[in-house]
Amino acid sequence: MATSKQQDDIEQSENRVNEDHIRAPLITQTNTRVTEAKRQDRCMVYLSTFIAVCGSFTFGSCAGYSSPTQSAIREDLNFSIAEFSLFGSILTFGAMIGAITSGPIADYIGRKGAMRMSSAFCVAGWLAIYYAQGALSLDIGRLATGYGMGVFSYVVPVFIAEISTTDLRGALTSIHQLMISAGVSVSFIIGTMLTWRALALAGLVPCAILLFGLFIIPESPRWLAKIGHQKEFEIALRRLRGKDADISEEAAEIQDYMKTLEKLPKANLFDLFQRRYLRSVIVGVGLMVFKEFGGLSGIIFYTSSIFESSGFPSEIGTIIFSIMKVCITALGTTLIDRVGRKPLLLVSATGVVIGCILTGTSFYLKTRDMKLQ
Repeated sequence: MATSKQQDDIEQSENRVNEDHIRAPLITQTNTRVTEAKRQDRCMVYLSTFIAVCGSFTFGSCAGYSSPTQSAIREDLNFSIAEFSLFGSILTFGAMIGAITSGPIADYIGRKGAMRMSSAFCVAGWLAIYYAQGALSLDIGRLATGYGMGVFSYVVPVFIAEISTTDLRGALTSIHQLMISAGVSVSFIIGTMLTWRALALAGLVPCAILLFGLFIIPESPRWLAKIGHQKEFEIALRRLRGKDADISEEAAEIQDYMKTLEKLPKANLFDLFQRRYLRSVIVGVGLMVFKEFGGLSGIIFYTSSIFESSGFPSEIGTIIFSIMKVCITALGTTLIDRVGRKPLLLVSATGVVIGCILTGTSFYLKTRDMKLQ
């Protein structure tokens, strides 16, 4: 009996071992398929984000165009300082108009439609700059690129936020600001090697990628749900999440959210001035206003001439500035969720104050033929 029992135990052990050997590959294969499915689910989100941030890169290339081209444009077209100052600053007027109109446009023709329109304005602007023979066409081109910038500043982060999953949303939307810095930096660097007309043509490259890429990626599912296009909404969400993903829960959540929005009373601009919103408006708008009054845009527009006026080689200074800008922006995007918004605001504001004091003092002393010891 003992021998028979031992044999049964041995057979059972062998069967368990064989089952484990059979099960182990199946578990491994299952885990591998799950991992691959997750990767596939996110491929379209990553591709859509890459296409969208080409608009952010275009934003940066427009902002960084005037600095490396100042001397060449003034020499070729015989511009005075006042004429070139108008050329440099008119970009911001176009951006303001674009920012004001971006919301209604994105709601009316969709996020992809708004990006197409922005790209068209930028393409027209770059071509006008390339073929310019005088101040008028140059300023019109600059104004057009500014308008495209303004629309991009709104629609790109909104589009990325609407197509992303919750775990990716923060990281992907932060790429918008990083690509703006990259666009400025690339314009600065290649602007030291190209003519001002060639640099304008180079600005067409991200616009072309964006325009062609928009034919590949889906529209924002949230916008499609908002306008009631149910079939297109489900197709877009399916493309973004993968053909094997279960989108029923997310689709129901989006539709419930849109129904809730429809029930809310329509807001207007004057609602912002209600007492309960006043503090938030002052803080939010104040941060944006004082950021611009800190002089960042002016320094970006005239970086090359600032270094040249200070006696530092403009090409070297521009390249160093470009590299530092991208590195600091990348560092900020990685730290923002770890240390919070307020500490980063305090650190960056301190740096801006110190930089403005040093730059202003340097030029103040320079006008009186004094040198810093």
